Amino acid sequence: MNQSLPQDVFDQIAAEERHFAEAPRAFFEAWKRGAEIAGPEWFGDGTPEGLQRATSKWDLRPKVLLLNDALDVLSGGQRMFLSAMVSFYNAREGGAMLKRCGFEGLSDLGGLDLERRKVIADLVLNYSGW
Repeated sequence: MNQSLPQDVFDQIAAEERHFAEAPRAFFEAWKRGAEIAGPEWFGDGTPEGLQRATSKWDLRPKVLLLNDALDVLSGGQRMFLSAMVSFYNAREGGAMLKRCGFEGLSDLGGLDLERRKVIADLVLNYSGW
């Protein structure tokens, strides 16, 4: 018995393959936008020049220790945004930071402005591991 799959299944597979082939580039672009919004001092070498020179997510690793030390003096939105970004880099550290911010679930991201929401949405959509 020879049954072939419907064309829409093949189309869906092809669409997903295209998406995930482009995901690392799209993730980096979203990550870099997030670093620009939050400020270069929290990422990579901590300089605007380092942010501009960055060619991969590895060039813009979050400064987790510095962020942890500064978390209590940042605004609520900045804390939430940076903690959410860190959670892509290191789930345990980012999760602990989110907990300190009072994050209880994804609906808490509703407090972010549109620009930051778009960054987080793009990171979620294109995450393929750090």
